[in-house]
Amino acid sequence: MPIKNRLAEMHAEITEWRRDIHRHPEILYETHRTSAMVADKLRSFGCDEVVTGIGRTGVVGVIRGKSDTAGRVVGLRADMDALPMQEQTGLDYASDIPGAMHACGHDGHTAMLLGAAKYLAETRNFDGTAIVIFQPAEEGGNGAEAMVKDGMMDRFGVQEVYAMHNHPGLAAGQFKIRPGPLLAAADTFEIHLEGHGGHAAKPHDTVDTTVMLSQMIVALQTVVSRNTDPILQAVLSVTSVETSSKAFNVIPQAATLRGTVRTHSGEMRDLIERRLGEVVQGIAATFGGKAEVNYERGVPVTVNAEEQTRHAAEVAERVSGGCGEAAMVMGGEDFSFMLEARPGAFIMIGNGPSAGLHHPEYNFNDEIIPAGCSWFAEMIERRMPAA
Repeated sequence: MPIKNRLAEMHAEITEWRRDIHRHPEILYETHRTSAMVADKLRSFGCDEVVTGIGRTGVVGVIRGKSDTAGRVVGLRADMDALPMQEQTGLDYASDIPGAMHACGHDGHTAMLLGAAKYLAETRNFDGTAIVIFQPAEEGGNGAEAMVKDGMMDRFGVQEVYAMHNHPGLAAGQFKIRPGPLLAAADTFEIHLEGHGGHAAKPHDTVDTTVMLSQMIVALQTVVSRNTDPILQAVLSVTSVETSSKAFNVIPQAATLRGTVRTHSGEMRDLIERRLGEVVQGIAATFGGKAEVNYERGVPVTVNAEEQTRHAAEVAERVSGGCGEAAMVMGGEDFSFMLEARPGAFIMIGNGPSAGLHHPEYNFNDEIIPAGCSWFAEMIERRMPAA
């Protein structure tokens, strides 16, 4: 396996960084310790510029190659934040923070990009500028969007951008990718119903919100099964229901439904949002009630550009000897905001037979660190070969 020798030598050091980050998880934009650690290390590596506070707590490092004949600028991104959950791994470096855990491998992503940054700052064997991007708040905070809105792409002249995520169940150190849509747009909705409450023994004097919401849950399933092209993937799930009364003998005045929508195209996203509103308002009117729909668009579809995907796969093949084709999945990823701003690609690296992502017993596999670091570093050297 053509792992870069220098990165193989750094394996133990990078593993220590990873485990330190794992022991001190930070949620959303509160990545103050992690961000400070990243910035300090980038400065110690001799990066040409280190900027903090991009997207609130994001960090950006600039590494210039030995030459810059073509003005190329390539970005590499890693996410830093943890999840609000209790760790149950029993590791000697388990989380020291109650209710916070690195259960998605962002500690590993950050450590691998730091390792690649150290290597690139030492060797500078490329023609152009590498931008290493350390992002907060991937887990529901849209930190990638915040960094883009802070002007990161224009400020540092980023022309294309790449990221990696570990994949439990895929052989350790192996890669998968696909061009076009990879991860879904992830939206949420909240429906507030208003009826006329009353005694459960006199339903004829009420406008029953429980009947309304029951009809809506069933009818909303037809939005995907009867309004969307069956060849295209989409999910509409009602995940939470509550009424204004917990009593056995009260028909509640109000009720609330919540759920999520996942799609792989803008057209499908628009269709489901429109049809959800029409179905809800139609059923509310039928039963004499009122409905308010709050539909929130979250991360957009993660779309890999054709050319950049091809290059990412070629580098993965050089590092691991092969690169498989990833399946489209309905999970969301806020790196999509960066891919909307610049062409690039998002690749999966195998974590081996570990617990699944967001599981309390999950742990990032330190054995894949050399492969991940090598992919990051090789992307720079191959996309901007030395003059």
